[in-house]
Amino acid sequence: QARLEESGGGLVQPGDSLRLSCAASGQIFSGGPMGWFRQGPGKEREFVGWISGSGGSTVYADSVKGRFTISRDNTKNTLYLQMNSLKPEDTAIYYCAGGARSSWIRDAKIYDYWGQGTQVTVSS
Repeated sequence: QARLEESGGGLVQPGDSLRLSCAASGQIFSGGPMGWFRQGPGKEREFVGWISGSGGSTVYADSVKGRFTISRDNTKNTLYLQMNSLKPEDTAIYYCAGGARSSWIRDAKIYDYWGQGTQVTVSS
């Protein structure tokens, strides 16, 4: 059964770091590019970043570039999002996504599989 499950969210202070994980079933993960998205309170779901199937290529939203890092462990079918220098505006539910059907990687509609999300709250 296709499955994505995020973990690692929590409440942190501005400037802190957090690492999110996304455990994926093999049929979604193996060799396939993966994405991270987030949805803040009262906002549309937005692109955070993307990683190629090999892990050799990444793309980030301008708002997180230089602070967030996406990686993957293909032996564990797990995707990661390392978030540093967190800001209050990073507060959102974070989702991993797989099964991209096109190269429009910033568009949430192209992904077939989604996790349930994990809440990240950045507040002093």
